[in-house]
This record gives sequence, structure tokens and C-alpha cells, in this order.
Amino acid sequence: MTQQAWEECLQRVEKVREEIGKVLVGQRDVVDQLLWAVFAGGHALLEGVPGLGKTLLVKTLSQAFELSFQRIQFTPDLMPTDITGTNILRVDETGQQSFQFQKGPIFAHVVLADEINRATPKTQSALLEAMQERTVSAGGVTRTLPDPFFVLATQNPLEQEGTYPLPEAQMDRFLLKIEVPFPTEDELKEIVLRTTAGQISAVEKVASAAEIADIQQAARDILVADSVLGYAVKLLLATHPGEGANESVNRYVRTGAGPRGVQAMVSLAKVRALLGGRFNLSYDDIDAVALPALRHRLGLNFEGEANGIRPDRIIQEILVGLKDERA
Repeated sequence: MTQQAWEECLQRVEKVREEIGKVLVGQRDVVDQLLWAVFAGGHALLEGVPGLGKTLLVKTLSQAFELSFQRIQFTPDLMPTDITGTNILRVDETGQQSFQFQKGPIFAHVVLADEINRATPKTQSALLEAMQERTVSAGGVTRTLPDPFFVLATQNPLEQEGTYPLPEAQMDRFLLKIEVPFPTEDELKEIVLRTTAGQISAVEKVASAAEIADIQQAARDILVADSVLGYAVKLLLATHPGEGANESVNRYVRTGAGPRGVQAMVSLAKVRALLGGRFNLSYDDIDAVALPALRHRLGLNFEGEANGIRPDRIIQEILVGLKDERA
């Protein structure tokens, strides 16, 4: 990528941030992490209590891009065919009957899976093929989804009533998990002023699918030194219990992160490096993406869950223990 092309890339990303800022108050880190997922070509899971603007953020992001958008509100009675689509019986003017596939809302560039953990596991699993293969199989026919394709899902904390934990296989297919924090006092004041004044800011489309593809390709071209890659691999391996592992890992972790974990870290770190104006990865890039890339891939044992241990705490302890590896 030339210097001019790189500068244009950064300008487009900044315009996207500005458009989102017209509607969403604060949450800069959340916005950045969501952009990492988009430009890395992956899916994102946002978790937070109701009312923090998760749905608004995803909807605004889709409006800033020239991409089709569909929202799926997950409920306990939602069926898999409500997502993927189904064959329906058509009768033409001559009375001839035939089956025709009616596409579901999954056939869009940006799919907002709202409150995904409100649906049953059977329905949640309907997203598995779409997220991994970018295809939908129905009636013996495999149909390709639009390109680019992103599932941006929101969920409420599992402690709330009426929720179903996501299957581990599906959690692993999310490139990162973003925890949405509660607004500060000043942000709350601004939210109240914006929402009660009756003024709605229009979001302009500032990036096309082709421009997103250019940024994704530029991120893939970022160089990774063998030492930095080795550091990322050691970080992943350190999440697995066993001899020589961190004390908290051995005590609280049932299963560590799989190979997708290190793939996610490197992909996200490349985007972070690109948006930071660098053409090679640093140790800081790996550290910065470790929490969102790994927090949903650690399986805690009974003792960890009973004591309320958070995966973030374990990952942070691992990062502290690996400081000497940053040579």
C-alpha cells in the first residue's frame, strides 16, 4: 500500500468514527474494537446490560457503510428457518405449483443478531454455517451470502433471567467479544440531552464495500515478525492448564483457547497496527487485542464459575507473566 492510499484509508476510518459519534455518545474503545472486527473480516459479539446502545451502535455502523442491513430480534420462539429462509409453495396464473426459496434476513451484508442469547440453542446454531462458511444450505441447495458478510450480535449478561448460554462452538466463531461499559456521568448527561431534545442526526454513508475490501487487504499485508508471532502463540498456550501454567489457569480454567484464538489475535492486531500508522505488528498490538480475542474462548471450571472469576483477570495475569518474553 502506498503512502497516499494508506492516508486515504485512515481518513475513511476517521469519517466512519465521526458518523458514529453523531449518534452514539462515548464508547470510543467499543467503536474501535467493532471496527477491528469489520476490517479483519470477522464477526463480533457485544455484551452489556440493556440500554447501553449496543443495538444502536451496530445499526449506525451499517448506515455509515454502503451495505445492506438486516436485524433479527432473537426470542425463545424464534425458529431456524426464520433466520435462514425456507421453501414456500407458489401457484402461478396457470395453476402450476412450484417451490420457491424465500430468503431469510441472514442474506444481508450486516446482520444484527439482537439479544442472541434470548433464543434457544437450536436457533442459535442456525448461524453456525453462515458465520463459518458464508453460505446457507436449504432444500438441498447451498446459497452464498453477500460479500462482505458480518454477524454483529448483542447479548445480555447470562446472570439475567430468560437467557441461554451460547454453545462453545458458536462462541469460538466470533472473532472477538466486546464488553460494553456503563456510561460515565458526563456521558449520561449528554445521552439525556440528545434523546430528549428531539433532534436526530442523519448518518451519511462514507465507505463502500470495495473500500472495506481495500482496508481488509491492506491489513492482511501487514508484516509479522517471527518473535511477535511466537509471543502470540505462547500467550495462547498459556491459557491451557498443565505443568508450568499460571496458578490461576490451573485452578480455574477447564479448557484454554483453541487455534482460532491466535488467528484472531494476529488478525485484529494487524488491523490495529494499520489504523495506528504502522506496517508491522508490535507486542503492544498483541497485548491490546488479547482480552477481546480470548475472553470468550476460555472455559472456566466449577470453582472458577462459583467464585465469580472473570476470564479477563486470568488473561491479564498471563500477560504480566509473559513480559519477559517480549524480547
